Amino acid sequence: MAAAHAEHGFLTTHVFSTDHKVIGKQYLITGLIMACIGGYLSYVFRHQLAWPGEHIPLFGTLTSGEYNSIVTVHGLTMIFWAAMPILLAAFGNLLIPTMIGCDDMAYPTLNMLSYWVFLLSAVVLVISLLRGGYGGGWTLYPPLSGNMADFNGGGYSLQGPGVVTAGIFTGGSLLIVAVALEFIAFLMGGINFLVTTINMRADGMGIMDLPVTVWMIDLAVVDFMFSVGPLVAGAVMLLFDRILGTGFYDPGRGGDPILFQHLFWFFGHPEVYVLLLPAIGFVSEVISTFSRKPVFGYKLIVYSAIIASGLSFIVWAHHQFISGIDPRMSTFFSITTIAISIPFAVIVFAMVATLYKGSIEFTTPMLWGIGWLLTFTIGGITGIYLGSSGFDIYAHDTYFVIAHFHYTLVPITFFAGFTAIYYWYPKFIGKHYSELLGKLHFWLTMIFFNLAIFPLFWNGIAGQHRRIFDYSAYPSMTQYESLRRFVTTMVICTLLSQLVFLVNMIYGVVAGKKAEKNPWKANSLEWACDSPPPHGNFSTFPKVYRGPYEYSSPNRTEDYWPQDQQ
Repeated sequence: MAAAHAEHGFLTTHVFSTDHKVIGKQYLITGLIMACIGGYLSYVFRHQLAWPGEHIPLFGTLTSGEYNSIVTVHGLTMIFWAAMPILLAAFGNLLIPTMIGCDDMAYPTLNMLSYWVFLLSAVVLVISLLRGGYGGGWTLYPPLSGNMADFNGGGYSLQGPGVVTAGIFTGGSLLIVAVALEFIAFLMGGINFLVTTINMRADGMGIMDLPVTVWMIDLAVVDFMFSVGPLVAGAVMLLFDRILGTGFYDPGRGGDPILFQHLFWFFGHPEVYVLLLPAIGFVSEVISTFSRKPVFGYKLIVYSAIIASGLSFIVWAHHQFISGIDPRMSTFFSITTIAISIPFAVIVFAMVATLYKGSIEFTTPMLWGIGWLLTFTIGGITGIYLGSSGFDIYAHDTYFVIAHFHYTLVPITFFAGFTAIYYWYPKFIGKHYSELLGKLHFWLTMIFFNLAIFPLFWNGIAGQHRRIFDYSAYPSMTQYESLRRFVTTMVICTLLSQLVFLVNMIYGVVAGKKAEKNPWKANSLEWACDSPPPHGNFSTFPKVYRGPYEYSSPNRTEDYWPQDQQ
């Protein structure tokens, strides 16, 4: 029989729970709330760009210092407090134990602690903004992030002669503390994911019987663990520069501000793949299920992801082509950056091959999965341009870069995130949402997102630089004012479209039809649980007889063959 935890009362069952499903839902809800905060901040600064100096509804008047702080916190929030908890922590918790056929994580109490440390980090982040914020950009580059006043009546107050320190309770210092706490939380969670997968798989499940999603989440964890150390060290040194007056990044005292860029991007670029890999897993599951075909090239996808994970550690300096890097090193990092696109191209073509001649059913999760495939491909292709140092020297810090990474991170975070939410909602909530509302949500988001972001490529090629508060000060940029207003309008429409998602999720909980065990007729082990899974997941631990993608087998009358059925 599956083991069961002794949990009693509301607090221990729904708040301070050690059940991986409750913790996964806590991460998911918190991540969605933080995404709402990040989305609201984007509305505020986009309104300023479209109508400079005008009153912003639901906010007020925006100063230049507030603008810089809001842009900074928007970027950090969306990457570290929305994308990571939704893609990695929430679905890692929900899916790994149920997909490998065990009752919980290897270390349930550590798992609970990881969430509460993460929640503390989110609170500290919000407090940092209320304390004036920090306006030097989400990458926290010194010298702006070093010895300075973070926010001083609308501008920066850089150090003069001598050493000026910023206290621990200033916006910038609190922001660094928030990032450190978030990293601690994900290190605790990541250890749990790896140990659980290695030691607690169901009887008969080899590593090549794991769903692609489990592979991708675990590879993302490995990427995170191997890359985060240098940035933690760099952040500690930055905090010391701020509050103790050290000079790790001060050239006047033997320090080097470029050092922080290396430490940041050695983590920062693998972080893209920490987010991308789970997204690949989710979309692979959905495309296989709703094409009624096995994942094309399962081992090829796994090996390609492993190769890409290794290459991710030797591409970071393509973010530094204009920082004075030796041109010979620029060539090396251009080559590695373009080379890393090869394994991901293999994965994308494998997805297309899975779709080819499949019995495709355009359900809500399938639409989001195909939407991810289309939009992410635009982000990937434009990344090859920016990987070329010759082009990047022109395009760096322009809106071309903003368009590129929004075509990368928005599909990863939201298109893949919604793919997963809509696919596994019946399993973990136990109710069905409205397919009509789900499809309406997809089409509104797909249309408005592309109308909002694609024009930014043109803005960037035209020379419009990012992090500018008011473009009316630049005569060459005034001709694009109507385009900026159009983009802002489309951003607002994209944000409002998410209300359909909120209504649909509430409708599912309140009035949705009860979900059966396996509504999608899928094969992996989570569909052998009740909907929603009880505490302990399985009444008896399952035994695995095959891989998770045996669809349309000629030996079966049904077009699916669950892993736990002989």
